[in-house]
Amino acid sequence: MAPISGHPNDMAGPVRKIRRRRPAWPYPGLLPDLLKRPRVQPAAAPPRRETGHPFELDCLHGVLPSEILAEAVRCAGLLGVGADQVLIRRGIITETEYVVRLAQRCELAVEGFRDIARTDCPLTDAQLRYAAQHRMLPLERPDGLYHVQAPLGLAARRIAALCARQARPRIRLATRAAFDRYLMRHEALAHDAAEGLALQLPEMSCAPIHRDGGGRIRRYLLHLPGLTGAFVLAPVFIIQFCGAVLAIWFLLFNSLRFAGSLAGNKRPQPLDRLSDEHLPIYTVMVALYREGRSVAHLLHALAELDYPREKLDIKLLLEADDRETQAAIARLDLPPNVEILLVPPFGPRTKPKALNAGLPFARGDFVAVFDAEDRPDPSQLRAALDTFRRHGGDVACAQASLCIDNSADSWLACMFTAEYAGQFDAFLRGFSQFGLPLPLGGSSNHFRTATLREVGGWDAYNVTEDADLGFRLARFGYRAVMFSSTTYEEAPARAGAWLRQRSRWMKGWMQTWIVHMRSPLRLIRQSGLAGFFTLNLLVGGNVLTALAYPMLIGACLLEIGLTAAGSTAIEMFADPFAGLHLATIAAGCLSTVVVCLIGLTRRRLLHHAWVLLLTPLYWACLSVAAWRALIQLFRDPYRWEKTEHGLARHSRLAAHSAGRKLKSNKGRENAAFAQAPAVRNNA
Repeated sequence: MAPISGHPNDMAGPVRKIRRRRPAWPYPGLLPDLLKRPRVQPAAAPPRRETGHPFELDCLHGVLPSEILAEAVRCAGLLGVGADQVLIRRGIITETEYVVRLAQRCELAVEGFRDIARTDCPLTDAQLRYAAQHRMLPLERPDGLYHVQAPLGLAARRIAALCARQARPRIRLATRAAFDRYLMRHEALAHDAAEGLALQLPEMSCAPIHRDGGGRIRRYLLHLPGLTGAFVLAPVFIIQFCGAVLAIWFLLFNSLRFAGSLAGNKRPQPLDRLSDEHLPIYTVMVALYREGRSVAHLLHALAELDYPREKLDIKLLLEADDRETQAAIARLDLPPNVEILLVPPFGPRTKPKALNAGLPFARGDFVAVFDAEDRPDPSQLRAALDTFRRHGGDVACAQASLCIDNSADSWLACMFTAEYAGQFDAFLRGFSQFGLPLPLGGSSNHFRTATLREVGGWDAYNVTEDADLGFRLARFGYRAVMFSSTTYEEAPARAGAWLRQRSRWMKGWMQTWIVHMRSPLRLIRQSGLAGFFTLNLLVGGNVLTALAYPMLIGACLLEIGLTAAGSTAIEMFADPFAGLHLATIAAGCLSTVVVCLIGLTRRRLLHHAWVLLLTPLYWACLSVAAWRALIQLFRDPYRWEKTEHGLARHSRLAAHSAGRKLKSNKGRENAAFAQAPAVRNNA
């Protein structure tokens, strides 16, 4: 997360005006410039190929057959990477073996970081993130200053060429794993992952160290006597007024969802497929905690991604004490492009903090975030790149659609399917065309890495970090858009798991609303009136309607009961807005059903529409989750309630895959049977 010049308190206009570009490598000298990796944008002209002798392979002559080395050189030329990366990423040689042989050939030492203290590195704490990004680190040793490099990209070729021209430069080599373990031990990066946004932009973080929280609470308390007095003097008016405001808010929230769902489903024209040479490096990050059941399926799904291994950088972010997931991964044969990073036990134990810990190590120009249970379309990374190519630099995030895979597990999972279909295939797909802030989903977000670092990464203290980040991007002048690709997910099928997950979401939406409404005028200046109302109608409306639902139902039932009994004993409940409440509930149910039906139709899952008859009951469950979240917001605001995965009993995706495989096998059997008589006749 790169520091940002300026502070929101000092902004007189949009945040975009204060952007500052930092140098890619803050440590001066010729050697960093020589070894830094060139960054390639996907829409740019073809990268200039490095020609000449492949010095990085000189250390492997006599170790690997010449045919393999020649093929590695050919592939490296097509991909724009070093031939060593082709051999390592395809499992022909391990990174450790290659680094040792390269060091022997160049007469360099291999750094294991066993006796290296923090004081041996002259970089400041703020500069360590650049060392993580470029895998290059200066170290002070008794015999002078060295630069330690973990060769990536074309670095091995340049180091070998430098050693061929110069006798023993002051360079030491290291493996990527050893380099990253050393940096992960430093408290600076762990502290930055947990507190970076709060220290950098305190007004945009819900961390407890916010400096103005006490003053704001005191100002709110000054208004409490006035509100109490107003309620004592005019209780009926206050109750009716509040009820009317809630009803109108409810109507506006559902109207916005309805408008987004009817905005259309335009699919852009496909672009020419990018050749592997033009593809940028892509980082995929997955935060895992107690996911021993899911990690094997996750790695299989990531291996199916249509992207060259040499340019796919996969980071699995594990908690240091998560023995279950670590043991499950140890039993697997990890591909060479998958790296395990242990998140330091500092700060809150949340998914956004783990993602922040991995962000400095992301090598890609783009970053994708997945969850443990995700099964993305194999073409999703290329589809996301096409989305960025279609739009300008103001589009910082592309969001894929999420679809529930285990719909048959329970009525809750089936309702989750309808809800996700309405959200991602109807509402957000149309709402994305309005150019308004997009409340992101928690998975299948694709970001421009530089922009993600610019805005401060994720808020480690927000338990619904995706929605918060979507609105923070808008405040920095960026947009998020939907694109046509699907990630299949597992929904909680049991009431307890569903309630914990939904309570966490509700609590995070409350945190997001509180954070961005700290200064409404500043929010309007940065995101415009449209962004202001989007926050209040979508995030605030989502929570408020869930909290108010039982009150509206209770008011309607009480009014109906009093009217039926002809009683005027409780005159204060003779509400002239009772009709408005009934219309609000009816409109809310109707809009929810229509939005979900549109989504299910587009997803071709209309046979699950029966579950929409349970919408009033489902809203009651949402209300329980919202009130539980509100209580947690005061008692335990940063607690992350873990959702267990790997419990699904049914999988629509697996059933379709098995059906296609069976159909293919039958087709081959029929073809063989049809050819059998001809074979016999020829015999």
